[in-house]
Amino acid sequence: MEIGKKLKDARISSDLTQENVAEKLGVSRQTISNWENEKSYPDIVSVIALSNLYCISLDDLLKGDPKMLEKIEKDTNTVKSNRRMMIIGWLAIILSIILSLSNFTLTQSSIDFIASAAPWVLLGIGIALVCACINNRK
Repeated sequence: MEIGKKLKDARISSDLTQENVAEKLGVSRQTISNWENEKSYPDIVSVIALSNLYCISLDDLLKGDPKMLEKIEKDTNTVKSNRRMMIIGWLAIILSIILSLSNFTLTQSSIDFIASAAPWVLLGIGIALVCACINNRK
């Protein structure tokens, strides 16, 4: 059985309207309707809240719906990717600070230029990655 039908059956069994559920979860009634009609899928936090609200196990809600499991896997991969980007961003920022504070004594002018520009480039990359991760969380 697909998750939309399970959600609708559980809501009706709990004697709740879409409006009641939406209010309890802090979403719109249209969102509940979209989940029940499988036009969209709830995120994992909402699935847990629905599980608690309807007193139904996560296992019962999620098993047998490959599209929902695929969505959860995609969301998880996004979180992992964001975590990696955040770590790389912070490392780039830290490295840029270390490079800018260290004293380079290189003789070739092109190497001097690269050495003096590297901290700023890394700082820019780091800030861009950290900002991208923060924006992806919203």
